[in-house]
Amino acid sequence: MAGYARNILDNRFAGWAADLGVPLAPEQLDQLGHYFALLLEWNERINLTAVRDPLAIQIRHFLDSLSCLQMMGDVNGRSLIDVGTGAGFPGLPLKIACPGLQLTLVESVQKKTRFLRAVVDELALAQVKIVAERVELLGQLPVYREQYDWAVARAVAPMPVLAEYLLPLCRISGHMLAQKGGGAAMETAVAESAFHILGGANQHLHMVQLPDTAEQHYLVVVDKMVATPSRYPRRIGIPAKRPLGR
Repeated sequence: MAGYARNILDNRFAGWAADLGVPLAPEQLDQLGHYFALLLEWNERINLTAVRDPLAIQIRHFLDSLSCLQMMGDVNGRSLIDVGTGAGFPGLPLKIACPGLQLTLVESVQKKTRFLRAVVDELALAQVKIVAERVELLGQLPVYREQYDWAVARAVAPMPVLAEYLLPLCRISGHMLAQKGGGAAMETAVAESAFHILGGANQHLHMVQLPDTAEQHYLVVVDKMVATPSRYPRRIGIPAKRPLGR
């Protein structure tokens, strides 16, 4: 499977990853190829991604996930929680690129968690925890609250809502990271008061240029400076209904 898995990736993939600052060993390309093959197979049965073109999946999901390392640096030995991970993005590509990462994947849709478990089992990934629960609940549980170096999400919610999902999970001196499109600067400005309420500060925006795509991609990082007040996150559904700072 290893040689086949590597070869089903576009022959430019390794170079593209290296251009993003993420050089990949042959074994890591094998794992990403295996993951990609599983995604294509499962996507025929359950809706894991609306992106169907194989090359677009490699760029818009796999490379986009790896681009997070441009802001994170080496996360081997660090802890990361990926909220609303869906089919495993960005968490699983980051785990493959940084095998020492301690990864928690949060996905409330059961059929997607079955896929995630299949990928973790088939790739024999260690230190990966899969949680089928709402993030508002996790943010109030001591086992998750303020336990992570990084809390990340992509395409999950508007920035003020994401802040209430992610910052309660970050340890003090940790960081939240949101992957956003062309409206990232405006979303970040709107969420500034929410960041402050939740213990965050020092917003950093970084543009990512993905190959063969004209859309703008941004990484938005917010530092966790002080503890999040105990009332946050609020009850399930409330952050999305009544975003902070609105």
